[in-house]
Amino acid sequence: MLNNLDLMKNQITGSIPRELSNLTMLNKLYLYKNQITGSIPVELGILPNLQELDFSYNQISGFIPGSLGNITKLVVLSLDVNQITGSIPQEIGNLMSLELLGLYQNHISGSIPKTFGKLQSIQELQIYDNKLSGSLPREFGDLVNLVRLGLSRNSLSGPLPANICSGGRLEQIVVFSNMFNGPIPSSLKKCTSLVRIDLQSNQLTGDISQHFGVYPQLTRMALSSNRLSGQISQNLGACSQLMVLRLAQNMITGFIPPILSKLSKLEELRLDYNHLRGEIPPEICSLTNLYRLNLSSNQLSGSIPAQIEKLGNLGYLDISRNRLSGLIPEELATCIILLSLKINNNNFSGSLPGAIGNLIGLQITLDVSNNNLSGVLPQQLGKLQMLEFLNLSHNQFGGTIPSSFASMVSLSTLDVSYNDLEGPVPTLRQLQNASANWFLPNKGLCGNLSGLQLCDSTPVPAGHHKRKILGLLLPIVLVVGFGIFSATVVIIVLSRNKTKPQEVVTAEGRDLFSVWNFDGRLAFDDIVRATEDFDDKYIIGTGGYGNVYKAQLQDSQLVAVKKLHQTEEELDDERRFRSEMEILLQIRQRSIVKMYGFCSHSAYKFLVYDYIPQGSLHRTLENEELAKELDWQKRIVAVNDVAQAVSYLHHECSPPIIHRDITSNNILLDATFKAFL
Repeated sequence: MLNNLDLMKNQITGSIPRELSNLTMLNKLYLYKNQITGSIPVELGILPNLQELDFSYNQISGFIPGSLGNITKLVVLSLDVNQITGSIPQEIGNLMSLELLGLYQNHISGSIPKTFGKLQSIQELQIYDNKLSGSLPREFGDLVNLVRLGLSRNSLSGPLPANICSGGRLEQIVVFSNMFNGPIPSSLKKCTSLVRIDLQSNQLTGDISQHFGVYPQLTRMALSSNRLSGQISQNLGACSQLMVLRLAQNMITGFIPPILSKLSKLEELRLDYNHLRGEIPPEICSLTNLYRLNLSSNQLSGSIPAQIEKLGNLGYLDISRNRLSGLIPEELATCIILLSLKINNNNFSGSLPGAIGNLIGLQITLDVSNNNLSGVLPQQLGKLQMLEFLNLSHNQFGGTIPSSFASMVSLSTLDVSYNDLEGPVPTLRQLQNASANWFLPNKGLCGNLSGLQLCDSTPVPAGHHKRKILGLLLPIVLVVGFGIFSATVVIIVLSRNKTKPQEVVTAEGRDLFSVWNFDGRLAFDDIVRATEDFDDKYIIGTGGYGNVYKAQLQDSQLVAVKKLHQTEEELDDERRFRSEMEILLQIRQRSIVKMYGFCSHSAYKFLVYDYIPQGSLHRTLENEELAKELDWQKRIVAVNDVAQAVSYLHHECSPPIIHRDITSNNILLDATFKAFL
């Protein structure tokens, strides 16, 4: 007589056999972490003694059969991480003994049934990452034994039940990325059992100082991206276990309370995009475990506290877009593990301390732009060999760009525009395709970059100036000349060349078709030529949005060109497409494949990326020899590369960018097995 059937963590394929319904004495049925497909058999509803059913982490599709509501002894029902569609059947509310319901990471739609109010034994309810909509049933407040509630990343709306913690046992309420509105549930104020509150990315309102109490076990409070007002509650200082506090993107006013310094375990503090004023309290610098500190986009004044030297574990500091002034303290250089430092758009004056060059771990960003800094740039900045983005623009720096900048081998963006600099721009391979806008206007910078004058005084060959002037004027003449007749020309040419788009877009007419790339140096017809009008033999990858082609340009550079499938919807939403592309062009992170530019017109849409020679991680793992060469040490490095790329997209981009499709096919490896997302 079979009581328990445990086949978890195997490689079982095929569908769930209906004959399992014959095992009437079965108590536990575990099939999770296999490769099972098909739907859940309706017949399982006649297993009268079943207490635990776990089909999670498979590829099950179809609906949840309402017959499961007949298994009244069921304590655990776990169907998470599958491909289940349809709605949640009302009959689930009949499972009066149910303690855990897991439906997360599926494609379930519709609303949450009112019958859920009958689940009086439920302790854990996880339905996040689905397509649920509508409001929560009022009966949700009757779930007095609820300990963990997860509803995030759905489209749920309406208010959160005021008595959601009526039972006094609630530890986790995680409902971020929905459309909930109304006030914070009143029962949360005295819900001392709370360990995690995550309500961010909703439309909740109310005075933040009135809705929260003291939580001795709370480790995470995330309220960002709502419509909360009022001042930061003094009660937070008594939440001694708090590790993450996110209050960003609200309408919070007042000062940063020094009592936050009592949160000795705090690792992340985000107060950005509010209406905070006053000075940065020096007491905050006693939070020695702090790793992320973001106070940007407020109305803070005063100077950077010298006590900042105590923040030895700080990895990310963003105090940009405030009204801070004074000198940049040399004590900043003691935060030696900083990865990103943003102090731009303030009123800092004086010189940039050379000690900043001691922050050799700076990898992502150093941005001091839009201040009143002056003096010469310190040679010590050249020690920042891991730095990828350096913005010194819109200041009053004078003298020359230090020759030591040539040692900054990871630099992909160097913006020194709007200063008083002169002399040569350092020769860096990464800046070969740099924009002249990064260096102009200045007092007299020169270099071998398009838009800058050459530094040497070698006599210019006869006719050179004429050719240069002609090269500058020709595009203008072409645009003006063709502008009058553009509509007629395009209609005639397209009607005569329906099967040969490359004949339509020539070097003469490419500006008419809005090509953005390599700051104008990468011509549309060069790509079309290199791929022989996107011939299939140049395809190196395929995806749901288009094919990827390998193209060798006339200057011998290799690029990867992703030609997008066009739909009527994409053509109608051209403005959104261009806006998104402009955002992607600003990405500067060493583990993200560099995007050089894009092209958009009626014949083609394509993106131009750096070519990564080894190909995808998936293809490498399929090749026995390459898989052996990718040993565990290299794999650990690759995992770290991808993790840093994802962290950059989520936390360092504004707005944040969510990839949504990270697989082994989207992770590329170069010849040294470095990973790129």
